[in-house]
Amino acid sequence: MNDRTSGPERAEREELARLLPAPAERDLPPGRHLHHKDTLMRLIDQDGDRATARPRPRLLRPAVLLPAAGLALGGVLLTTLAVTGQDHAPVPAAAGTSSGAAASRGAAVLLDRIASVASKSDEQQVADGQFVYVKTLQAGNEGEFGGPVKLTEPHEREVWTAQTTGPVVDEGLIHEDGSYIPLTVGVPDGEPAVGYPAGLNRPTYTWLASLPTDPDALLRRIGTEITRDQDARDTPAEERDQAQDTFDTIGELLRETLMPPRTAAALYRAAAKIPGVIVDPDAVDAAGRHGTGVARDNTAAGWRTAWIFDSATLEYLGERSYLVRDTEMGRKGTLIGESAVLERGVVNALRDRPSAGKPSTTA
Repeated sequence: MNDRTSGPERAEREELARLLPAPAERDLPPGRHLHHKDTLMRLIDQDGDRATARPRPRLLRPAVLLPAAGLALGGVLLTTLAVTGQDHAPVPAAAGTSSGAAASRGAAVLLDRIASVASKSDEQQVADGQFVYVKTLQAGNEGEFGGPVKLTEPHEREVWTAQTTGPVVDEGLIHEDGSYIPLTVGVPDGEPAVGYPAGLNRPTYTWLASLPTDPDALLRRIGTEITRDQDARDTPAEERDQAQDTFDTIGELLRETLMPPRTAAALYRAAAKIPGVIVDPDAVDAAGRHGTGVARDNTAAGWRTAWIFDSATLEYLGERSYLVRDTEMGRKGTLIGESAVLERGVVNALRDRPSAGKPSTTA
């Protein structure tokens, strides 16, 4: 039969075929999904005015790592990036209009496949009093914000986050560099300890399960939450980018939480509707695992962030971010973020680990 497809259409179809991975085998067991990559704290108001009634700011951009001891003084922020010791990463050639459109459609198809796999994942039973545990391999950028990237050596980090439905003051625990650091809500001296509720800034499994599963409704809900948070912080209009902020926020939720299957599927399908989302054909996580990336360029900041998935199983592996143009942080291609999820699960107490089932005795 003659192929009546026009030249541009045929080229676009071939581009899609090149970008997308082969479909996952139907009989493959669902892997663990929706992983946490890095936990980063932020000191709030050095003068001690850290009222917990005010929403804690979300950092929707790569950030420097502050001293771990500061965790006990301020609110905790789960960030988007962790950085390896490599200096540079290859930058894909800039896509033209036709190939760019094909890449966007390719990302939508890929995300739909990922959503289908995620929806078949096992539902978790997470009760009040339990903790979500995440172990990652990561490194950090200790350089001054806005200045040249200064990378640390890759290391492991363990995080326990409280799943209590109601407000909490003690949010969890971090184990890093041989030390255990409590995650606590900053409370001004002499004031009562007001807990922080579950929500976008403290996404428990139960809260995530309450989100709408229609992708359009979910996008509206996330957009409303982001805007409310930005309004509370008086974020200037010129610093707001709805599409980028939504992509970053969904990325945080996918990386840093244990996700209900239906919510995970909805988030992936919602991400496919964000303008500018493309396929990054060959991305590598911090553990050296190659996969297919779902990416978006932050054109204002000059970097690209890709969520990395196993090309065969479509399991989430980690994240990678690098500069797509020369900036004050470094040259085009400089790697500014990378992580790899090593273990994730639900435990009954701080210092418990899913693989061992027993608390750590390390001081």
